[in-house]
Amino acid sequence: MNGTDPPEPPRPRSQRRVGRRTAVVAAVLLGATGCLGTFPKDAQGTLEQATGGTLRVGVSENPPHTEVSSDGAVSGSEIELITDYAVGIGAELDWVPGAESVLAEAMGAGELDLVIGGLTSDVPWTGDIALTRPYGETQVPGGTVKELVIGVQPGENALMVDLELFLAEAAGDL
Repeated sequence: MNGTDPPEPPRPRSQRRVGRRTAVVAAVLLGATGCLGTFPKDAQGTLEQATGGTLRVGVSENPPHTEVSSDGAVSGSEIELITDYAVGIGAELDWVPGAESVLAEAMGAGELDLVIGGLTSDVPWTGDIALTRPYGETQVPGGTVKELVIGVQPGENALMVDLELFLAEAAGDL
């Protein structure tokens, strides 16, 4: 105000209340966020442990997605995908071959971080395995096309979000 401008009229009470409410809500949210720390979190700290450490990956043979040779060497498109992910977080890979049912049980027991093997979004192991966003498609016997997913240890939300971001970037979605 320079002396010649008329004074601003006072704001109506309803606008003052809204402004105060907004300030209070913002303060509460900022305070709560500070108390929560990093979000999302892993129940077992898997992403933090795997970053610069070891990522334990169960591999169910399902060519061309995953193949396991008699000497235990693994190959396939999902092996390449997970290897690229591991490089991004600086993790060594511990490949654990096995049948889907055995790997699902190991996942449920917290012995694995991920499970791959051409898993589709309709796997029966959802009690033991959390599933990522679909990252591709595969044709199953009978000609049906199904969405490919990766199994993640349930409750490992930071790992899930980080892996899904990687999958989205790899697919060109981001």
